[in-house]
Amino acid sequence: MDTRKLKYFLAVVDQGGFNRAAEHLLIAQPSLSQTIAGLEKELGVPLFHRIGRRAVLSDAGKELVGPARLVMRDLDAAQSAVQALRGVRSGQLDIVTMPSPGIEPLTSMIAAFTRSYPSVRLNVEAAFTPEEVIESVRNGSTEIGLAGAATAIRVPGVEVLALERQPLILIVNPQADTFGPGEAIAREDLNGHRLIASQRGSLMRWLVDDALARGVNAEIVVEVAHRTSVLPLVLAGVGHAVMPSSWAPTAGKAGLRTLLIEPVSHLEVAILSRKDDLTPAARAFLQVAKDHAQ
Repeated sequence: MDTRKLKYFLAVVDQGGFNRAAEHLLIAQPSLSQTIAGLEKELGVPLFHRIGRRAVLSDAGKELVGPARLVMRDLDAAQSAVQALRGVRSGQLDIVTMPSPGIEPLTSMIAAFTRSYPSVRLNVEAAFTPEEVIESVRNGSTEIGLAGAATAIRVPGVEVLALERQPLILIVNPQADTFGPGEAIAREDLNGHRLIASQRGSLMRWLVDDALARGVNAEIVVEVAHRTSVLPLVLAGVGHAVMPSSWAPTAGKAGLRTLLIEPVSHLEVAILSRKDDLTPAARAFLQVAKDHAQ
């Protein structure tokens, strides 16, 4: 098995089919198909199910994706290490992040990183749970992961750097702002209000459910998985939203008021990486993260 075959295999995965992958690789489609067929013969299993013009990963193909990305990334790391000796700073860094850390502190860290390393391309993928971030880093799909949880994240075999603690806030629906002039509210003050809630499993949803369990008579009117919908829904007057404080600056720019919710619950934000064999770009990004955490 050579790296060219793995590169072609990943191209089909990332482009969603053989035709687009061939165009991306600037090769003829029959040549790509022949290479993949050779890889399947070498491994003794089919890697894709051909459904019309689509190529759907088989179970064996799904198992190969992580190791293949790891091999290609290690090759990139070797090339980058040699290039670094000549002062070259290029390549790509793959990052995965949960939504709230993806606003902050990721924005600030990317801004700092791109000022120092303008030739490195960053690819940021989405995850919705700490477990998804951990798995992506472990299997080599990404080198850097940002996750937030109710407690400090600790993962055997993965390097974890605590970045910050984000208190939970209420983004206030301006059409139903009866909270008074202060900067904080108690959970009991949610009584009688309509709420936009995250899906179960998030710290924000836990706070809402905890308030309801304690007798607060609030109503969940919308449950959203994609948190990009939260601010538009609040602006539209649908309800208030419980979110980490990373959302406060964006909410403020949209003209929305935010209130600290007491007793305060914190989202513990951390950056995750492999312990060894990181590319120079990943090591440089971790240094930016360490500077941010100080």
